[in-house]
Amino acid sequence: MLSHIVDILADPNDGTALSGADDFSRLVSESGHSFDVAKQGYVTLAAGAGLKHKGDDMDMVNAREAYLATGHFAPFVESVTGAVQDALDASSLSASTPASLLEVGAGTGYYLAHTLDSIDGARGVGLDISPHAAKHLAKCHPRVGAVVADVWQQLPIRDESIDAISVVFAPRNPSEFQRVLAPGGQVIVLTPGAGHLDELREPLGILGVEEGKVERMYEQAEGYLEQAADPVDISFPIHLDKAAIAAQVGMSPSARHISADELAERMAALPPTLTVTARARLDRLRAVS
Repeated sequence: MLSHIVDILADPNDGTALSGADDFSRLVSESGHSFDVAKQGYVTLAAGAGLKHKGDDMDMVNAREAYLATGHFAPFVESVTGAVQDALDASSLSASTPASLLEVGAGTGYYLAHTLDSIDGARGVGLDISPHAAKHLAKCHPRVGAVVADVWQQLPIRDESIDAISVVFAPRNPSEFQRVLAPGGQVIVLTPGAGHLDELREPLGILGVEEGKVERMYEQAEGYLEQAADPVDISFPIHLDKAAIAAQVGMSPSARHISADELAERMAALPPTLTVTARARLDRLRAVS
């Protein structure tokens, strides 16, 4: 609910504080800007002419919901939640103060909801560029507030207001992360590793993981964020049936590069079930002092 996290949010145009108006049907800033709250419970906070990029469409969001509901990525979810808990334990946050969490590229809120379930009293801002995702995100947990915004712009978040940021297979903005992190806060980043789901690449002709993703992350973070803990490599097998494979492809960037008919034709040649390997690396970073 936006009422739970409005004190964390900021006007994307000038960074001034927001408050609820008309029973939280809109948010208004100290500088006089007004932002309507959608009937599904999310708010779009974008500066100037609005969002310049497109996020996941409805089909991709539905595929993401279907795939994550199977629990196949549960080890990733547990690892991210555990890292957030470790980061909060290492922070200067008082034990009596509820943690404020931000997930960037939160999608439907699957990861953020799990983390909030595991941390008593914590509240979360889920930020995604897709309004289709935000409709699910707004309903994923009673302590989540859903915001449509572009991670490449100034984040609509108050300075030093976030105790932990999570980024799961999503873009990052190191300078903005440094700005919004509270003292002692950390960024938890899960990056797909080389060979992630490679067993699907050749038979389906879908996109692979770009090389050097982690190295580029640290290059972009230089001067803003630095390593806070040793990285953790995560790898586990997944047994997928054809419905799960279709959902996994449908939620990924490959969905924009292969037609439904072509995918169906290639999947017809697959066995009824296929064992694939999920691979990722988890990094924890903190603001450069």
